[in-house]
Amino acid sequence: MEMPQPNPDVLARKQAVLTRLLQVLPEDAVIHDPSETRAYECDALTAYRCPPMLAVLPSSTQEVSDVLRICHDEGVPVVPRGSGTSLAGGALPTADCVILGVARMNDVLETDYDNRFIRVQTGRTNLSVTGAVEEEDFFYAPDPSSQLACAIAGNIAMNSGGAHCLKYGVTTNNLLGVTMVMMDGSVVEIGGAHLDSGGLDLLGVICGSEGQLGVVTEATLRILRKPEGARPVLMGFDDNEVAGQCVSDIIKSGILPVAIEFMDTLCIKACENFAHAGYPDCHALLIVEVEGSDAEIDYQLSKIVEIAKRHNPVELRESQSAEESAKIWLGRKSAFGAMGQMNDYMCLDGTIPVSALPQVLRCIGELSEDYGLPVGNVFHAGDGNMHPLILFDANKPGDLEKCEAFGADILKLCVDVGGCLTGEHGVGIEKRDLMSHQYSAADLEAQMAVKDVFDPQWLLNPAKVFPLDVSQARRMAAE
Repeated sequence: MEMPQPNPDVLARKQAVLTRLLQVLPEDAVIHDPSETRAYECDALTAYRCPPMLAVLPSSTQEVSDVLRICHDEGVPVVPRGSGTSLAGGALPTADCVILGVARMNDVLETDYDNRFIRVQTGRTNLSVTGAVEEEDFFYAPDPSSQLACAIAGNIAMNSGGAHCLKYGVTTNNLLGVTMVMMDGSVVEIGGAHLDSGGLDLLGVICGSEGQLGVVTEATLRILRKPEGARPVLMGFDDNEVAGQCVSDIIKSGILPVAIEFMDTLCIKACENFAHAGYPDCHALLIVEVEGSDAEIDYQLSKIVEIAKRHNPVELRESQSAEESAKIWLGRKSAFGAMGQMNDYMCLDGTIPVSALPQVLRCIGELSEDYGLPVGNVFHAGDGNMHPLILFDANKPGDLEKCEAFGADILKLCVDVGGCLTGEHGVGIEKRDLMSHQYSAADLEAQMAVKDVFDPQWLLNPAKVFPLDVSQARRMAAE
C-alpha cells in the first residue's frame, strides 16, 4: 500500500522544526534520532511501516497547541497517535510528518458522580477510566477488546465500541464534550458536562473523524451505575448460519442483551487453548450476556434459551459463578492475541444488518475457499459489527496482496447487503480506496469540504480516510 514520499527538503525542514519544538517542549518529549523514531513507524496494522520525521510527547493541551502551531507555520504534517492500537493504519506516519503522541496525557481532571461524568486527558486508557470510578460503583461503558491498552483519544477518533455496545452504545453515545486543538494551534471547547448542547452537532462530527479535524486532548465522558448483576450463557452450534439465525431471532424477539458475541471454529479453538475458558467443541459459539436483578436475569435468559433451543444447539450452558463468567469473557477478549499465536492475520471491521448474518457468513466461507486463505470470525453479533480474521503468511510472496484482495471483497460484501465499511476500527489506510464503493463522488466531496473548514492545508493525519490520489490532490491544491 503506497504511502507519500518525503519532499527533497525534508532534512532541512526537520532541523527547522526540531529547533522550534525544543523551545516549547522538554528535551525528552522530542524524539528525533532515527533509531528511536522507528518505534513509531507503524500501529497495530504492522504490515505497513514508515518511520516519521519526528515524534513528540506533549503533556498538556498548551503543549499540544504549541506543537501544532509550529507545524502549521512550517507546513509540516502531523499524525495524532493514542496508544498505537489502530488495526486500520490510522496512526501510520508519513516520512515527512511529526507523530504527536498523547501517551503522557493520562490524568483524571474531574469526577462528578451526581451528574455522572468524568473528565480525563485523552491519553488515559479505556479500562483505567472505569478503574477511576469503580470504587463508587460506576463504570465507563465502551469496552473494545484492546481496552487494557487503547487510549480514549483513539476511541474518539475511531468511534470505538466493544462487546457491550449492543446495550450501551459506542463512544459517540458516551461522549459529552471535548477540548480540541486545531491545526493552527487554537483551542476549542465542544459540548460539555451535559446531555446535549444547542447549535450544530460538532461533537458528532469530531467523534469518528480519525484525527482529520483536530487533536482531542481532553474528554468529558458519561459514566454509569454498575448493574446489580450480569450473567452470560454459552451456546454452541454445528453451523455458522444457524448461529447467525439464532442471533437474528434473539434481536427480533425484543429482548436486549447487554452483549451477543460470535466465534467460529478457528477462533473457538485458539481462544480455548489460550484462556482455557471451557468453550465447547463446535462450529459456532455465541456468548449472550444479560444484566439486572436476579429476577430480571432469570427472565431474560429463560426467553433467550427458549429461542436457542429452536435451533438445536449442541451445548447450552449458563455461567454458574462470577469466576466462570470472567473466564468466558477472558477467552473472548483474548481472541485477537490468541489468533496471533497461530499465524499472521489481518483483522477486518465491517458492519451488516443483523438479518444478513447467515448470508454473509456463508459468502465469507465461499470466498475463503476461492482465495485459499483460512478466515476466523469473531464479532459483535448483536449489532452486526463483524471482525473476520484472515490468516496469511507474511513471509510468502503474494500472500499479503491476496489477503488484501480477500479483505476488500468481504468489506464490499458488507456494503452490498446494506452495511458499511467500518464499525469501530475506522478507515485509516486500510479502507481508504474502498470509500468510493460506499460513497458517491458527491458524498466524498461533502466530507472533504468539512475537512477543508477544520484543516485548510490538509496537514492533519495525511494519506488516511480518503482515496490517496484525491487527498494528495487536495493537499497540493491547498499549498
